[in-house]
Amino acid sequence: MELADTTAPTRAGDRPRRRRPAGAPAVTRLAAGWLAGMLAACALAGCGGDPRPATARAVEVGVVRAARKDLGRQLVLSSELVPFQQIDVYAKESGYVKQLLVDYGSHVKQGQVMAVLEIPELEMQLRQDTAAIGAMKEQVTHAEHELNRIEAQANVSHLQFERLNGVAQSKPGMVAQQEVDDAQGKDLAAQAQVEATKSSLEAARSQLGEALAKREHDQVLFDYSRITAPFAGVVTRRYANLGALLQAGTSSSTQAMPLVQLSQDELYRLVIPVPESYVRFIHIGDPVSVQVPSLNRTFPAKVARFSADVKEETRTMHTEVDVQNQSGKLIPGLYAEATLSLDRKDQALAVPLQAVNQEGAATTLYVVGAGNRIVDRPVELGLRTATDAEVLSGLRPGEAIVVSDRGNLKPGETVQPRLVQMLQYQGQGDSQPAGDGQSPK
Repeated sequence: MELADTTAPTRAGDRPRRRRPAGAPAVTRLAAGWLAGMLAACALAGCGGDPRPATARAVEVGVVRAARKDLGRQLVLSSELVPFQQIDVYAKESGYVKQLLVDYGSHVKQGQVMAVLEIPELEMQLRQDTAAIGAMKEQVTHAEHELNRIEAQANVSHLQFERLNGVAQSKPGMVAQQEVDDAQGKDLAAQAQVEATKSSLEAARSQLGEALAKREHDQVLFDYSRITAPFAGVVTRRYANLGALLQAGTSSSTQAMPLVQLSQDELYRLVIPVPESYVRFIHIGDPVSVQVPSLNRTFPAKVARFSADVKEETRTMHTEVDVQNQSGKLIPGLYAEATLSLDRKDQALAVPLQAVNQEGAATTLYVVGAGNRIVDRPVELGLRTATDAEVLSGLRPGEAIVVSDRGNLKPGETVQPRLVQMLQYQGQGDSQPAGDGQSPK
């Protein structure tokens, strides 16, 4: 059997081509394209090209300089202004309102008459007292005259006795002893009558004193018919009108009606509840700034008194601040905010509170060190305010502190620092200006 020739005829001089055997795999266009793509990717990735990588740009961060400044913590509490003193003025004695000299809003001075009451009973009693005093004075005068007469008679009797007794002593037997004894008896009787007259005079004078005291007592009661202001202030309420009967305010069995309500307007008190955690910072005489929003004004004040104990219900301490009202702008019931200074550090090394990193018990700051590299610096903090923190150790004045977003920063990373404005950082102390956006030198 002859095998068929599988070679195709060729032209003269050409090499003969072999036919592909049946079933052999063919190289497709898809495989060729894939190979070309791989070669191109290798070329783009630098296969056989320049091995030097492109230079990355440093991250720009906002920084501020650590500086010294005065730090202080404050506590703001709200309350209502109340008069330092506020009372209802009652009548001491019952009577009818004869004169009413004040009304709502009347400003009075201490001792100024606000109303006059008509009390007929006391007026009559005073007239009786005056008459009784006149009668007692007449009795005293009569007793004085009677004493003078008795003393004169007693002197005569005493001289007669002395004379007879002297003769009887010098010339015995010349004067009968009976005459001497009678003269002595008259002398003693006259002296006793003088003493009795003196007692009558003292009794008359004592009765006169009682009459004078009674009139003084009744006069004091009658003086209460003139109701006066116990202190300088303003009338905030009026309860009575002309002709109204005011009951005496001293009896608990009757519900007496007051004349007016008087409030002291030169001095106000602001009662504020200080939380338990701040009690240790409160001292008598501490300055307080009292802001009254409705007046858009701030008044200086001081801590005047506190209860020195903490209420169990609210865990606060009753504290009072005295506010002077020399301008007369304050009125009772105004809402006010009291700002108390708690603790203060002068010229403390401070950084913005937003620059502090707190992870558990560790406290650090991102400091831009040599070569503009980030250093995670451990620090110890002291006093903290709403915007700043005092650095006790771990930081030097003038070092650049990162205050911008630190979420993507890592220690050792090279950055491009820029001084930024910190509005709250400029509030107090010797904090340096943030600059014009140039890199710190």
